[in-house]
Amino acid sequence: MTTTTAQRTGASTAGTLALTALTPIVWGSTYFVTTEFLPPDRPLFTALMRALPAGLVLLALTRVLPRGIWLGRAAALGILNIGAFFPLLFLAAYRLPGGVAGVLGAVAPMFALAFATVVLAEKPSGRKVLAGLIGIFGVALVVLRANAQLDTVGVIAGLAGAASMSLGTVLTKRWGRPDGVSPLALTGWQLTAGGLFIAPLAVLIEGAPPALDGRAVGGYLYLGVIGTAVAYWLWFRGIAKVDATSIAFLGLLSPVSAAVIGWIALGQALTPLQVLGMGIALGGTVLGQVAVKPKAVEPQVVRPQRDVLAPVGAGR
Repeated sequence: MTTTTAQRTGASTAGTLALTALTPIVWGSTYFVTTEFLPPDRPLFTALMRALPAGLVLLALTRVLPRGIWLGRAAALGILNIGAFFPLLFLAAYRLPGGVAGVLGAVAPMFALAFATVVLAEKPSGRKVLAGLIGIFGVALVVLRANAQLDTVGVIAGLAGAASMSLGTVLTKRWGRPDGVSPLALTGWQLTAGGLFIAPLAVLIEGAPPALDGRAVGGYLYLGVIGTAVAYWLWFRGIAKVDATSIAFLGLLSPVSAAVIGWIALGQALTPLQVLGMGIALGGTVLGQVAVKPKAVEPQVVRPQRDVLAPVGAGR
């Protein structure tokens, strides 16, 4: 690979990571929208409203349905990335202080490293393991409080949600997508499959949908369009172009984004320790992306051989 080609590849990867990083930044607004705009104590209904409408719209736009082996793969990815992850995420958020839930979510890169070892045969480097630990420590400084209470069900839900999303991310990388199928169509498959998985649970556990006012409708539209359809499209697009563990490390930006939004929108003060934690978490995110540069190999110069007199009659 020439220097120019390597530079172009590096620039393309950096651009993909920067665009994909918008997804966890947007996800960081979920807590603010949920608490300020949506009906309380309806985690399954909220998860359903995030997934199914957006998935159906994307199916209508792309007009591509999974076939053959992809019927099972789309269902599996939809459950891991959406159907299981969303309810577990909201369950942890309702049963735990936001700080504890944020730290549990920050464990996702470590799960991704473990799953990538098994599924993708990627040997985790010491640098990425260190980056994961640094990221968890930084997020803990940002979101944990001394009076944080632990709830066993909430902790299990938070860890299970992080594991589910991590495995879904790795399998998305492992399976790719069928020829001729766009990332937008793949996103629609997963959102629809995940929403259909959530729908009966929401009805059985939470009953009839709550009454919605204008604020709730606006909140659900934001979560469905920006926080889900667009965000997941960018996420799956990034997975297709960059290794899964690097994408997983971008998730550390979500709790940092939530803290910044709380500071700006809700007037929640940030202590110097929290600001330090943000810097550490961002450092862990960057360290999780930096690749070890291979040693440059000097191109071999082929020197032309000196002309040798051919025997009389040769070449005739």
